[in-house]
Amino acid sequence: MGKRKRIPEEARREQILGAAFDVACRAGIGRLTVRAVAAEAGVSHALVLFHFGRKERLVHDLLDWVLDITSVLHISEDVARFPRARDRFHALLEQEVTRQSHQPEHTRLFLEYWALGTQHEEIRTRIAAELERYREAFRGIMADLIGEDPLLFPGATADGLSAVAVSWIQGCAVQALVAPDRFDTDTYLAALRGMMGRPGGEAGHHVETS
Repeated sequence: MGKRKRIPEEARREQILGAAFDVACRAGIGRLTVRAVAAEAGVSHALVLFHFGRKERLVHDLLDWVLDITSVLHISEDVARFPRARDRFHALLEQEVTRQSHQPEHTRLFLEYWALGTQHEEIRTRIAAELERYREAFRGIMADLIGEDPLLFPGATADGLSAVAVSWIQGCAVQALVAPDRFDTDTYLAALRGMMGRPGGEAGHHVETS
């Protein structure tokens, strides 16, 4: 009889976090238990404890897992290739609106963690730090945007424009969550282009997202 193939520890840990995500999405963070996650992952209770030690650590590590998916900004090659800051910004906006509107379960869980953070300082601090990093990732493009056309943004700062852009993206994610039958990504993007004086036919492009 052949030996059972061992799964590397990191892959097993990811499997357990994926199962924790499924349990939390289905039942809420309050009902996230080691036994429920073990059953969802098809592993032993002891194995979950081996990787995470206790339920509280599992809850915190799941938050990191969710933030890595929802709040870490990756500027794709499709975005970076545009020479003009204005086009890079629109491409980045399209990338993020499309990405976040297609993962409503991540948004719902993020909001549940946000509410939990009002009572747990570690969770609140972790979320605040990650959101700051997400805004920070926009600042370079925003500074280039102001430098490219300073008359278009009188009195604006890169920090201020970053906050506005992130609020658009986060608002889109919430709308896709609470009213999916009335939310349309293309319509949302068309509205943003219009408000920023960029009609859909002007230097139009499409950004592929995973």
